[in-house]
Formats: sequence, structure tokens, C-alpha cells
Amino acid sequence: MLQSRPLRSLLLTAALLTSLGAVAQPAPPPRPPVDPSVRTLRVEGTGEVKAQPDEAFIDLAVETLASTAKAAGEQNAKKMEKVIAALTGAGIHRKEIQTRNYSVYPDYAPPAPNETEPKLRGYRVSNVVSVHVTELSRVGSLLDQALAAGANRVDQVRFGLARQDTVQGEALRQAVTRARKSAEVLAASLGVKLGAVVDASTVTAPPQLYPARFAMAEMASDARVATSIQPEEQTVQAKVTLVYLIEAAR
Repeated sequence: MLQSRPLRSLLLTAALLTSLGAVAQPAPPPRPPVDPSVRTLRVEGTGEVKAQPDEAFIDLAVETLASTAKAAGEQNAKKMEKVIAALTGAGIHRKEIQTRNYSVYPDYAPPAPNETEPKLRGYRVSNVVSVHVTELSRVGSLLDQALAAGANRVDQVRFGLARQDTVQGEALRQAVTRARKSAEVLAASLGVKLGAVVDASTVTAPPQLYPARFAMAEMASDARVATSIQPEEQTVQAKVTLVYLIEAAR
């Protein structure tokens, strides 16, 4: 039975509103404003913690070129299976290897001097996987094994922190301590007495994933030399704003 156009429009509108309602999140209630008649002291503090990374992400790629997209895809799949087999054979769990990007696109050669249109050379398939590593001392050897197994591109090696909450908490504690000291110095200089904290807000910057610096060894010259990897320190920052009540003089 066909529905009338107004009824169909009503159903579509109801479905859309239901979908939006499922996604929308209620706005957080605003903090009550500080009474302007009450004397307060506002201070800020920052904290910064440097920590050695404890995890790495290796983005490896297999790129193939063939006359057809099907042939390029099949070649790519076979080569990537060898790369994954080499990584799992080296002790990396399969769940720590995830597809990051997969693309298929035509590859054109530049036009000849007497031609205006580029010539199709074939189809290129690129398969990028991200490998999660927690033993940073193994990153260089894993790179070498993946390249030896058939990976022909290393997009990047990124370092990060698995213990983010611990490091962010320390940065926040530093920020609060510095803000409190600033408030105490200001109160002493102004000749007033600090009361309770009536408002507090903070901004914590999560740690970034920093690219690694590495140099690939020439396998042909000396197969015993492994790729050298130098992890960089991670920096986490936090900022806090405290509003203290100034107690009335007695």
C-alpha cells in the first residue's frame, strides 16, 4: 500500500529527529558565577611533565603496480600477507596490526612530447598497516624484518605514552601547586588573608604522537647492522585557574 506524500514526509521528519536526538548530548550546566560583591583573588598555574615514551606505532605500506586493478590488488594482498607473517613470527600479536589506509588508483605516465594526453601505465594499490609496539628496543629490528618481507614503504614511526592519565595527573598537580603558591605570595604582598577556593578550572593538553628520527641501514652493505631508532621525550602540559575568597578583615 502506497503512503501519501504528506505522511511519508512526516515519517522522514520523525526519523530524522529521532536520529538527531540519539546523537545529541545535553549541554553541561554552567558554573554559578562568583558574587561580584565578594572580594576574590584569581591566579593561574602551569605544570609540565616530560616522560619517556612507552609505545610506538609503525606505519608500513606495501605498494604494487599492475596493468589492471585486480592484478595489482592480488599482488598486494600476497605481499602484505608475507609482511604480516614476518611480524607475527617476530612476536607481534595479530590484534596489534591494523589497517590504516587502503587505496586503488590509476597511474599515468607523463605525456610524450608529441602527445597531449597522459598514458595509463596501470593501477597502483597501496595498503598501509599500523603496528603497535610496546618494546621500543625492538622497533628497529621490526622495521628491518618488515622491509625484508616485502614492505616497500615506511610512512612514519610515532612514539606516544600509554600511561597518559598518570602523566597528565602529575602535570595538573604541579599546576595547582604553582597556582596556590602564587596566591599565597599575592595575598602576603597585599596584606590580605586567603579563604576557600570558590572556583577552579583547568585545561590539560594531551600528549602528542611525535615522529621518530631513524636511519635505515644499507642491508646490502652489512646485514648485521639494524635500523637505529631514537625515541624523543614526550611533554604534557596542564594549566589551572583558581579563584580564592579573600576573608574579611577582623
